Amino acid sequence: MNRQQRRNGPVIYEILVRGVLDDAWSAWLGGMTIIPQISGETLLRGPVRDQSALHGLLNKIRDMGLPLLSVNRADAGPPVKDNL
Repeated sequence: MNRQQRRNGPVIYEILVRGVLDDAWSAWLGGMTIIPQISGETLLRGPVRDQSALHGLLNKIRDMGLPLLSVNRADAGPPVKDNL
Protein backbone atom coordinates (compact mmCIF):
# COMPACT_ATOMS: atom_id res chain seq x y z
CA MET A 1 0.00 0.00 0.00
CA ASN A 2 1.45 3.37 -0.93
CA ARG A 3 1.19 6.71 0.89
CA GLN A 4 -1.68 7.91 -1.29
CA GLN A 5 -3.80 4.87 -0.37
CA ARG A 6 -3.12 5.32 3.35
CA ARG A 7 -4.18 8.98 3.23
CA ASN A 8 -7.34 8.28 1.28
CA GLY A 9 -8.57 5.43 3.49
CA PRO A 10 -9.90 2.02 2.53
CA VAL A 11 -9.65 0.59 -0.97
CA ILE A 12 -12.70 -1.00 -2.62
CA TYR A 13 -12.19 -4.67 -3.50
CA GLU A 14 -14.27 -7.10 -5.52
CA ILE A 15 -13.82 -10.74 -4.55
CA LEU A 16 -15.46 -13.46 -6.61
CA VAL A 17 -16.12 -16.86 -5.04
CA ARG A 18 -17.78 -20.03 -6.29
CA GLY A 19 -21.02 -20.67 -4.46
CA VAL A 20 -24.02 -18.58 -3.50
CA LEU A 21 -24.10 -16.58 -0.27
CA ASP A 22 -27.04 -14.67 1.13
CA ASP A 23 -26.93 -11.24 2.76
CA ALA A 24 -26.75 -12.79 6.23
CA TRP A 25 -22.99 -13.31 5.69
CA SER A 26 -22.29 -9.61 5.11
CA ALA A 27 -21.64 -8.69 8.75
CA TRP A 28 -19.30 -11.65 9.29
CA LEU A 29 -17.41 -10.69 6.14
CA GLY A 30 -16.70 -7.17 7.34
CA GLY A 31 -19.78 -5.52 5.86
CA MET A 32 -19.01 -6.53 2.29
CA THR A 33 -21.91 -6.17 -0.15
CA ILE A 34 -22.99 -9.60 -1.36
CA ILE A 35 -24.04 -9.78 -5.00
CA PRO A 36 -25.21 -13.25 -6.17
CA GLN A 37 -24.37 -14.01 -9.80
CA ILE A 38 -26.47 -15.97 -12.27
CA SER A 39 -23.50 -18.29 -12.78
CA GLY A 40 -23.75 -19.70 -9.23
CA GLU A 41 -20.97 -17.48 -7.96
CA THR A 42 -21.01 -14.58 -5.51
CA LEU A 43 -19.33 -11.21 -5.83
CA LEU A 44 -18.27 -9.61 -2.55
CA ARG A 45 -17.66 -5.87 -2.89
CA GLY A 46 -16.67 -3.29 -0.34
CA PRO A 47 -13.98 -1.28 1.40
CA VAL A 48 -10.99 -3.02 2.91
CA ARG A 49 -8.92 -1.00 5.39
CA ASP A 50 -5.48 -2.40 4.57
CA GLN A 51 -3.58 -5.49 3.45
CA SER A 52 -3.89 -7.11 6.87
CA ALA A 53 -7.69 -6.77 6.74
CA LEU A 54 -7.69 -8.18 3.20
CA HIS A 55 -5.76 -11.25 4.35
CA GLY A 56 -8.19 -11.69 7.25
CA LEU A 57 -11.13 -11.54 4.85
CA LEU A 58 -9.51 -14.06 2.51
CA ASN A 59 -8.88 -16.36 5.49
CA LYS A 60 -12.60 -16.24 6.38
CA ILE A 61 -13.49 -17.14 2.80
CA ARG A 62 -11.05 -20.05 2.94
CA ASP A 63 -12.49 -21.20 6.27
CA MET A 64 -15.98 -21.22 4.71
CA GLY A 65 -14.69 -23.65 2.08
CA LEU A 66 -15.54 -21.31 -0.80
CA PRO A 67 -13.28 -21.58 -3.85
CA LEU A 68 -11.70 -18.18 -4.50
CA LEU A 69 -12.00 -17.19 -8.17
CA SER A 70 -10.60 -13.63 -8.22
CA VAL A 71 -9.58 -10.66 -6.10
CA ASN A 72 -9.52 -7.24 -7.75
CA ARG A 73 -9.20 -3.65 -6.67
CA ALA A 74 -12.24 -1.81 -7.95
CA ASP A 75 -12.41 1.76 -9.16
CA ALA A 76 -15.02 4.13 -7.80
CA GLY A 77 -17.61 2.95 -10.34
CA PRO A 78 -20.49 0.57 -9.67
CA PRO A 79 -19.87 -3.19 -9.55
CA VAL A 80 -20.35 -5.32 -12.61
CA LYS A 81 -23.68 -6.99 -11.90
CA ASP A 82 -24.73 -10.37 -13.21
CA ASN A 83 -27.17 -10.91 -10.38
CA LEU A 84 -30.43 -12.75 -10.31
